[in-house]
Amino acid sequence: ESENTCQVHNPERRPDDQDPEGCCVESKQNNTEAPPYTRGELGDEKGLPSRPNSSGRHRGRPGIFFPTWTPPHGIKSRRLSHFFKRFEDLGRNFIPAFVQDTIQDVVQGVDELLQTPEDLEALPRSKQHCVATNLLAGLENVLSNLSQALPNGTLTFNASAGTDLSLKVREQGDKTVILSQNQVTMMLNWDVVHESEDSGPSVVGLVSIPGMGKLLVEAPLVLEPEKQAVLHGAHKGVLPEVSSVLLSDVISAFMNNRDTQNLSSPITFIFSHHSVTPGPKQKVFCVFWEHSLDGYGHWSTTGCRIVTTEDTSTTCQCTHLSSFAVLMAHYYVQEKDTWLAVITYLGLSLSLLCLLLAALTFLLCKTIQNTNTSLHLQLSICLFLAHLLFLLAIDRTEIKVLCAIIAGALHYLYLASFTWMLLEGLNLFLTARNLTVVNYSSVSSIMKKFMFPVGYGVPAIIVVISAASRPHLYGTPTRCWLHTDKGFIWTFLGPVCTIFSINLAFFLMTVWIVKNKLSSLNSDVSTLQNTRMLTFKATAQLLILGCTWCLGILQVGPAAHVMAYLFTIINGLQGVFI
Repeated sequence: ESENTCQVHNPERRPDDQDPEGCCVESKQNNTEAPPYTRGELGDEKGLPSRPNSSGRHRGRPGIFFPTWTPPHGIKSRRLSHFFKRFEDLGRNFIPAFVQDTIQDVVQGVDELLQTPEDLEALPRSKQHCVATNLLAGLENVLSNLSQALPNGTLTFNASAGTDLSLKVREQGDKTVILSQNQVTMMLNWDVVHESEDSGPSVVGLVSIPGMGKLLVEAPLVLEPEKQAVLHGAHKGVLPEVSSVLLSDVISAFMNNRDTQNLSSPITFIFSHHSVTPGPKQKVFCVFWEHSLDGYGHWSTTGCRIVTTEDTSTTCQCTHLSSFAVLMAHYYVQEKDTWLAVITYLGLSLSLLCLLLAALTFLLCKTIQNTNTSLHLQLSICLFLAHLLFLLAIDRTEIKVLCAIIAGALHYLYLASFTWMLLEGLNLFLTARNLTVVNYSSVSSIMKKFMFPVGYGVPAIIVVISAASRPHLYGTPTRCWLHTDKGFIWTFLGPVCTIFSINLAFFLMTVWIVKNKLSSLNSDVSTLQNTRMLTFKATAQLLILGCTWCLGILQVGPAAHVMAYLFTIINGLQGVFI
């Protein structure tokens, strides 16, 4: 077994995807000290095991070796292990004279693996991309080696789920080579294939792998500087992060010319894909899968360009060989609204000033200190810190790790604010209930005992669980806030809606108690008036905080711009009201 020399080096991977073990791709031709069953010559099958169910009609060239293909390092998958066990069996039973049968088995094996990936789809995205890199590199290596044993001519291999392989083998040929399949056509100059110093026939191959897209979901796209400059010229504020969706099948092209990084003439691919019309922030790209040293990879546009694109087809030209596809990229634009920015800064600055004054008042005025003012103090502190962080760092998206930390801190502080508001509602209900219960004197002691563990502990538990389950969803391309993918935003909206509903129930019960108490002739007027005032303040506070985030949720569709202004204005009034 060869030594693993892979190194971890991939600047395009997200911080949450980092794997200290790496994910190596190792696939090479086994041409030293090969066991007897890995080699054979045409017409010389003496001493070799017979191939079951072979008709003997496929005859290969002499001197071919069966290549090795090792699994990606650090990936645990029953489905993948079964695939590589099947590949090892092919190696043990390999007979060069029946190389076409072997190639068909390899294509069918990859096809079945991708048709039903099973536990592979449960892996993290980065691990799925690692498996895809291994399969693409390994399949290309295996097919390019085995195809050298084929006789001259054009051959096709088809698998049940749509994986197709087209090969052309020639000693010498015409100027142009064309390989066509259902969804893609490849055209190249035969001189490019003949540039190799290898003796013997020249081989060029094209394999379409429609199932590979299952393992390349959310794969990163890296645009070359020239294409980035075009986007920045067309739109101000274009952000570096780009999301993409595959439009075509993933294909791999190979030849026995090993120097395929900078071909003397470009290769043309004509992809057929489902009908698509790019939107104002979308663009179609011809891309290739660029492998990294640690076994991961990303889509790249380097060396590829679009010749023409229509609704259902795209023509690409590339100056190198690899695995290719056509994808639709959605890029993000940081749109500036000057008036909204001014309102945000003025409103939050005023809110911060009022919250600071309120906190100092509750903290320094000994005569008014009680359970209610203590709850108000904690609410003021949480809102002050949340608004300050929002004002200073909400758009600091340059460093993803820092942005994720900011998003997590905002998540915690706003949840803590709502939790303290819930405790205020509970305290108000217990105070009102105290008016109707004889010797009900333990409200204050209970609140003082449990309010800090609940007020700061419950939000911490929610944030820790959220961060542990999906850390990569903290931070978006435009804001250091929670991502909306997979409903992750509900780790904030869910608790907020729950608190809003519980507090509303508390306030309705409090109003009912106060109303009934007002009808009693033996009421303590001063206590009732105080309770009524607290009820009014707490209800207004609930509406201010609750309505603010309701407006934030409604920032979609045609009314998004209006809702953004209302959200900003009311958000700035929170501190003023408190």
